[in-house]
Amino acid sequence: MMRILSLEHHFVRSVPRELEPGVLYVSMEYATAVHSCCCGCGEQVVTPLSPTDWKMIYDGESVSLTPSIGNWQLPCRSHYIIKRGHVIEAESWSTAQVQAEYRRDKEAKARFYHDKESENGKQEVGPSNPEIVTESSSSSKQKGGFWSSLAKMLFGGSSAK
Repeated sequence: MMRILSLEHHFVRSVPRELEPGVLYVSMEYATAVHSCCCGCGEQVVTPLSPTDWKMIYDGESVSLTPSIGNWQLPCRSHYIIKRGHVIEAESWSTAQVQAEYRRDKEAKARFYHDKESENGKQEVGPSNPEIVTESSSSSKQKGGFWSSLAKMLFGGSSAK
């Protein structure tokens, strides 16, 4: 049963360390939406916004995210849809369904990023190539993992938790 039945959206540059239940933090700069799990367990749920992950619709008053949010890696295993700011509980998935979705998602990402590489004639940063290069103040190049760099940008420090 969902304890949080609606989410108020806050457009932010960076996500706060302490998440307020019932708030969907949307960072357009980092293409990410973050909220506290709607089951009430308090776990942080991160939904990257991209052509191969979640898509956000903002209608001027409310936010929707698609596809559904399945927290299969969390102990609660909650599954819900965020539509026009309302949380709609969805049915639970079996382990086989979750594994099939992980495979489908991985294949979709591989196709998408392979097609982007082919279109551009160069290698793109993405799940199949998670290295990101940034310029330091001394103009020398540093490498770091994409997700750890994203966490540092969003949370302004080392790790997210």
